[in-house]
Amino acid sequence: MTYIVTDACVRCKFMDCVEVCPVDCFYEGENFLVIAPDECIDCGVCEPECPVDAIKPDTEDEPDGKWLKVNADFAKIWPNITVKGAPPADAEEFERETGKFEKYFSEKPGKGS
Repeated sequence: MTYIVTDACVRCKFMDCVEVCPVDCFYEGENFLVIAPDECIDCGVCEPECPVDAIKPDTEDEPDGKWLKVNADFAKIWPNITVKGAPPADAEEFERETGKFEKYFSEKPGKGS
């Protein structure tokens, strides 16, 4: 099993999860974070740190494995992030919105750290 980042992270990207990860398996996009499934050690320390409940075990993924695929694919091309940065200025406006991936997701990489 691994942990995955899901829809709730899009445009919020609070990054509280990044600093607690003991293996630095988070990767940063412009408006979303992902976890590298091959690097995640399934410790679970990141899950309770997310203020918008965006991190889930992959056993709670959609039936088609959508989020595992998104996390795996973008972890290969986005930069690694190990230090918490500032969330987007308008993050709180998007905290409880659903269906954000289809509306707002950007494939552009973040800055990493």
